[in-house]
Amino acid sequence: MKAQVFRGVNQLSYEELPIPEIAADEVLVRVKVVGLCQSDIKKIRYPLYEPPRIFGHETAGEIAAVGTAVKGWQVGQRVVVMHHIPCMHCTYCLNENYSMCHVYKTITTTAGFIPSGGGFAEYVKVPGHIVQHGGLIPIPEDISDEQASFVEPTNCCLKAVKKAGIAPGQTVLITGAGPIGLMFIMLVNLFGARAIATDLLPSRIAKAKEVGAAAAFDARDADLNAKIQALTQGLGVDVSLLAVPSESAFFQALECTRKGGKILFFAEFPDEVEIPLNPNVLYRREIDLLGSYSSSYRLQSLASDIIFNRRIDVDALISDRYPLAKLAEAVEQAVSPTADTYKILIYPDA
Repeated sequence: MKAQVFRGVNQLSYEELPIPEIAADEVLVRVKVVGLCQSDIKKIRYPLYEPPRIFGHETAGEIAAVGTAVKGWQVGQRVVVMHHIPCMHCTYCLNENYSMCHVYKTITTTAGFIPSGGGFAEYVKVPGHIVQHGGLIPIPEDISDEQASFVEPTNCCLKAVKKAGIAPGQTVLITGAGPIGLMFIMLVNLFGARAIATDLLPSRIAKAKEVGAAAAFDARDADLNAKIQALTQGLGVDVSLLAVPSESAFFQALECTRKGGKILFFAEFPDEVEIPLNPNVLYRREIDLLGSYSSSYRLQSLASDIIFNRRIDVDALISDRYPLAKLAEAVEQAVSPTADTYKILIYPDA
């Protein structure tokens, strides 16, 4: 099979590798489409992981082989592959902090080398733990592989929305109108709240309004806070979702969030970033700072329902499609987006 192998920082090698062999409790999936995620890009562009590895985790495909002990799955079934499933019995899992679970972090799908997702390959192996505990999700006939590949990122965004307690009637500031920010706008609307977005690109500001933002502004607007105050009867937003790793975006959110409101970090900041903050600002205004990383096992069914019943329009998020052989070009476009760059999808069999 063909695969894109991470050989070092910014070094992707399009190679021919053996198709993974599966054990009795495992499943082999032929990858039809895989989304390019910001977390994949960081892993490729920064020295976070030792090579060689095969990344990619927003995977939709077709079962190519099943182990002799596998029940309930057949060759030819179309499936979404969830690359992490928690153990459900450790302290983290019992407190529903599933993404902190050791099993969640260490057992994952693989196309070879150190298991790292494996979606950037023609075939990916799904470990028995993931097969046995809901990590394969059947795709309805009327849902495309492209649409199905959004189940995992939808789960991640849904987790943040739930953690922030976003409720009907609230107003939510979303910093950044890239593919994640746009998905947040759709989910905020789905839950009956009102979205306000910011971005630096005029095209993304327009796109935010197109997908449902009540208002969208240039993040450099010196009157941003005044405009948000005018939209919220002088209170400020109830929740701010940081969808970009920007220190200035955080301070804008802090200024625009009402007393008693919440600010949630969704985007991962570079490790060297330190944000100076007077704790009295949080104390006196009772601002809650939250973080949300990865997906939640508890929300897997809801994320699937949202995608499979088309409760949000994920087709509107797709801007570019690349063959697996040109993954490096796709990464470069994501890092230096054009005016119309949003979600990029990768196709192993293109």
